[in-house]
Amino acid sequence: MSDGKNYQVFNPPKNRNFPLSLSIIFILIILIFISQDTASLIPILGFHGVITNQNSVTHIVQDRIHYSRKDLEKILEYLIINDYWFLSSQDLYNILSSQNPNISQILKKRKPIMLSFDDGYKTVYTNLLPILKRLEKKYSKKVKVVLFINPGTLANKNSINSPNLGCEELREGLQQGFYDIQSHGLNHKDLTKLSDKKLIQELLQSQNELRKCTHDLDPEQKVASHFAYPFGAYNPRVKKYVAKYYLSGYLYNNQLLNRNLLKNYYEISRLTVNRQESVIRLIEKFDTKFNQKSIKLLSIKEKPEKTTFK
Repeated sequence: MSDGKNYQVFNPPKNRNFPLSLSIIFILIILIFISQDTASLIPILGFHGVITNQNSVTHIVQDRIHYSRKDLEKILEYLIINDYWFLSSQDLYNILSSQNPNISQILKKRKPIMLSFDDGYKTVYTNLLPILKRLEKKYSKKVKVVLFINPGTLANKNSINSPNLGCEELREGLQQGFYDIQSHGLNHKDLTKLSDKKLIQELLQSQNELRKCTHDLDPEQKVASHFAYPFGAYNPRVKKYVAKYYLSGYLYNNQLLNRNLLKNYYEISRLTVNRQESVIRLIEKFDTKFNQKSIKLLSIKEKPEKTTFK
């Protein structure tokens, strides 16, 4: 029986944006997970020259960009003791292009890192190479470093005062298995300011000169297969031409490489390193397990007693 009144049933309006909101939240959670996955982070340290001490003064104008030999040796020894995997440029390329579904688990166990040195300063030969040899003898582990070289500035064979190393020094480090030699352009030009013709010359002639220097030591032509942008300067046009001659391109953006977020192989991140950066501060940038116990490892004596580290 009806009371004669009309009752309206109230239906709350449906939130049409609710599914969209859920999707956005889900995507954000995935991105956060990816960015915090330590197996996806690969530190690439970008050095230049290696000076004998923090107070040394060289005739090189950009002296601030060089790193202390003493501090660098501490870092290298710490990395060896903690069983880091010293990547070559080809190692990194293989990781980035790998279709292996277990690659994350592999990287968690191996702790990859790349040590790069730009511009071909002679101190990479006079100060760094002896350290690498000494550490190999002590720990039976070879430290591979990536040299991004400008062949247009290599020292002549009879040069005495050049701040740069020469072809023979490059060959020695390569032959002994310490150097991975890659391209940094012919003459360290800002590639974004060059015409297409000069840009191609910088890229192609650099590759040809480096391979000419090392031809008999590099039958697979791994030398000059990868590229670091001078000054970290690049744009879509530069990337397009670099991609014609090289497998990958390296930046200087002071960031850790996140392989899961990498858009393409020509925007590989590197951390900038200079002499103002302490050993502890530098290691803290990439080693999440660094602690007070770790600091004790950095106080290693120059002539320690026999050790069991390998």
